[in-house]
Amino acid sequence: MPASTNEAVRVAVLADSDTRWKWGALTARRLTTATAEPTGFVLRGRATPTPRQLAETGVSTTTPGEVTGAEFLRAVRDAAERGEGYDVVVLALVGGTVRAVLQGLADLALDRRPVIVTGYVGVVYEKLTDGLLLRHGADVVLANSRHDAERFRAVYEGVGAGSDSVVEAALPFLGGAPHTPEAGRDTLVFAAQPSVPATRAERSYVLRRLIDHARLHPGREVLLKLRSKPGEHTTHLEEFPFQKLVRDLDPPANFRLVYGHMGEVLDRTDLLVTVSSTAALEALHRRVPTAILTDLGVREALGNHHFVGSGLLTSFDGLDKGHVPIPDDTWLARQGVASDSPYEAAFDAARDRVAALLALPALPPITPYYTAETAPGYLPGILARHRLDVTAQEPRESGLRRVVREAARGAYRHGVQRVAPVIRRLGEL
Repeated sequence: MPASTNEAVRVAVLADSDTRWKWGALTARRLTTATAEPTGFVLRGRATPTPRQLAETGVSTTTPGEVTGAEFLRAVRDAAERGEGYDVVVLALVGGTVRAVLQGLADLALDRRPVIVTGYVGVVYEKLTDGLLLRHGADVVLANSRHDAERFRAVYEGVGAGSDSVVEAALPFLGGAPHTPEAGRDTLVFAAQPSVPATRAERSYVLRRLIDHARLHPGREVLLKLRSKPGEHTTHLEEFPFQKLVRDLDPPANFRLVYGHMGEVLDRTDLLVTVSSTAALEALHRRVPTAILTDLGVREALGNHHFVGSGLLTSFDGLDKGHVPIPDDTWLARQGVASDSPYEAAFDAARDRVAALLALPALPPITPYYTAETAPGYLPGILARHRLDVTAQEPRESGLRRVVREAARGAYRHGVQRVAPVIRRLGEL
């Protein structure tokens, strides 16, 4: 085993979406000073990203392998049996899947298990307690800011669980050149989210206001930055894609839909507008003027309540009149963006903890908070849904199997974006 993170460290990343793959791969690189690329795995499921989505993250030239949870555990076991076991495993997954994989790794009973790291891909504005308790048992639970670290520790200590695993860090994809105004350029970018806002009426409202803003400011380029193309899925389900809603409208020439890496889009952004996207934190870190919309309310369901006290809250009416919010420096520092500390030092504590764990003669047993004793009516259902049985016979991959799987995914996506809204409307009659 490596005595420190300066030596060769084998890292595996398991993710369940494009954004979590981006978070996991970049986190893996920041946890060690090793130059080797992490081995990537993408969990097969409803949100499995397409090759285009993975490439758009810009984090790796190597496409991660698509696996089931059981196949991932077999890969960890087989690597250990070959004497090439992973030293660190980064779980970039939703909480329930983290808890299931923790159980699976514990059940492998490896002579030397990997250090297990997990965390959150962005702003944590819902299911804070449950999500954290499902992640408990990992050796490192990364918090993206001082604010999050305090909240995470309070939850763990409040239920009598150890909080030593919580380590303050930062979002791993912050960076880029500071915003510099450019003569003749005036670009507003709206960072869209798949499920915020959720309803057709609310998403249509946002789209109409963006188009109206473009008409009101013909000299300004208004870009609607999208996460996925029709037929692709992201972390959250998108029932009403903006690409489809815009078909019924007649936007002006200075309004466009764009895709691409958010960092590259921010390179030419003069005002970033969103409801509650993590893109706001990326923009703020680069000192790009940023606005958080209040038009649909400041609500937990929207996630924009996270920005209370930030100085960034405004409405389309304000933007139409030329208002540009000024962020509160104290709030920024607590969120881990645009702080006085150098960004390069944000992961020092996490690297130190990983190095200390790797240097131990043996790692302690995995001891999650949710067990058959603490959550007998909850945990069995979570574990059963994930079916992480490494002793079951591994299904043989075939062309027919891949075709059937892709057809099933297509049917699922069609059901989410076409059938479900119709059924919901019929139910309202």
